Amino acid sequence: MPSPHAAATIALTIAMFALFAQGRIRIEIVCLVLISLLALGFYFFPIDNESGQTGIEIAFGGFGHEVLITICCLMILGRGLVTTGALDPATVVLARLWRYNSGLGLLCTIVVCGGMSMFINDTPVLVLIMPILLNLAARTGSPASQTLMPVNYAILIGGMATTIGTSTNLLVVSIAADLGAPEIGIFDFTDIALVAALVALPYLWLVMPRLLPSHRQPVEESPRKFFASLHVDTASAIVGMSLTELRAKAGENIEIHGVTRGREHFRRRDMAIRLNPGDIVQIEGALYDLRQASERTKAPLAHPSVERAIRFSPTEDHVIAEVVIGSESTLVGATPRSAQIGDRYGAAVIGVYRPERALFQSALDTASERLEVGDVLLMRGAPERLKKLQTSEGAMILEGAAEVPRSLLAPAALIIVAAVVLSAALRIVPISIAALAGTIAMIATGCVKFDRLGRALSAEVIVLVAASIALGQALLATGAAAWLGGGLSVALSPLPPAFALAAIMAFAALITNFSSNTAAAAVATPIAVTIATNLGIPPTPMVLAVLFGVNLCYATPVAYQTNILIMSAGGYRFRDYVRAGTPLVFLMIIVLSLLLVFKYQL
Repeated sequence: MPSPHAAATIALTIAMFALFAQGRIRIEIVCLVLISLLALGFYFFPIDNESGQTGIEIAFGGFGHEVLITICCLMILGRGLVTTGALDPATVVLARLWRYNSGLGLLCTIVVCGGMSMFINDTPVLVLIMPILLNLAARTGSPASQTLMPVNYAILIGGMATTIGTSTNLLVVSIAADLGAPEIGIFDFTDIALVAALVALPYLWLVMPRLLPSHRQPVEESPRKFFASLHVDTASAIVGMSLTELRAKAGENIEIHGVTRGREHFRRRDMAIRLNPGDIVQIEGALYDLRQASERTKAPLAHPSVERAIRFSPTEDHVIAEVVIGSESTLVGATPRSAQIGDRYGAAVIGVYRPERALFQSALDTASERLEVGDVLLMRGAPERLKKLQTSEGAMILEGAAEVPRSLLAPAALIIVAAVVLSAALRIVPISIAALAGTIAMIATGCVKFDRLGRALSAEVIVLVAASIALGQALLATGAAAWLGGGLSVALSPLPPAFALAAIMAFAALITNFSSNTAAAAVATPIAVTIATNLGIPPTPMVLAVLFGVNLCYATPVAYQTNILIMSAGGYRFRDYVRAGTPLVFLMIIVLSLLLVFKYQL
């Protein structure tokens, strides 16, 4: 029989899983109650364990654990890539593929990420791809919740194909070698993992997205179509182009109204006119399309003189907001140019929307259009500057301002993340140290503001990680994991080798989904070697069964840190992992077991 401490810990584990699966109580409440029960139980009923940790240290140790610090730092690094727009070029390329065929886009993403994780640790691969997928979801309208989990699981499957794919693989191999098992090479089991990956690919690509909720990104940009101006200068990519060529360059969602050249105005019928520096092209489109058109043509939406007057600092946060002209506003009857908004408030008017009435009745120029009550100005500036304009001019700022990427810092963000990924992939330093150093660099360079760190972190994720670490430590310290492993060893001894192999893989998968893959490796590897000796079979297939089992961490968010990283970004609940991940666990156990039996003639 298990000790009272072990029995109580197993009961807590089952209860936590049941509450998570039901979803009636918020996940952070369940986690905090779990930590409290562990702390109170160990306080009133102390435990002696080999590690020397007290019960209180076990219960609260998750909040200062290396894994939690690493996950928080990785979320901040991802935030830095987003706020600087560093991954926008890659997102544009992927967006074209996804718009051409979303299924083909998901398939290519799954295959590429799975291949990368064979040689690079799983976590850095996800850190690189997750911001791209989130940006892609915002641009194409596809729900990120239906792509993040399949891609994450493809990364995990790729990571189990080589001994260097994850640190846990190396741990299993090293423990087995210490126990006298033959040494396993880097690619000794790659063939088995790749065949299993091919079997899992249709599930990841076609089935899993249908099992996941459709949580679309909140719409941050207004659906209104604004009239705006592209200011052509010598550095623009559209100098010498006709309006027909400009239409193809700016994007299909942009409508071109005409061109202003000095005092001359050319309407849209003059499509053959060639653009010169100094021309102002009048266009119409939604905010996202306007920004894309400006980036593609390298023509700013604000006049160069206004840009100089604003003088944005590269580290200064600025947004694009909608400002409504009220009946008492002093801007009524003025034009954006005569109001001198750039000089007085350090903000730029980059678009105008007039509901149910036409613009350009007097002039083909947004800067010269007289403003009326109800007009909506699309303005770019620092939040505090726009609030000053609101107070002084009697205008009203609408909710939902879109954050403008600090693109001047994009190279710095890319260099920082690349350094973190390379140093972790080449094992120069542990991922925890690399991620912490990268976070410090992000803050020091201004890629992420220190007072905005809360936007990158999720309180739910932090509490969930701390609770899962505490529970894993409790399972080991109380002897619950060892008791389960000992019972399994006795039960499997009479069974045929093929059944024993599948059972040890399932046991390792069970532990890894409720504590950690490191704990699963430490507990299951000695058991596998012992069972192989008792059955008189080579230990290598049993050790590989453990290696594969500890990588089957698909059924719960606490099973692996990448599962937790995608949880808040995809809006997942605990039951989403159970519903979509559990079938994959069973599929992989069956396929991998059959392949091991066939290869080693068991």
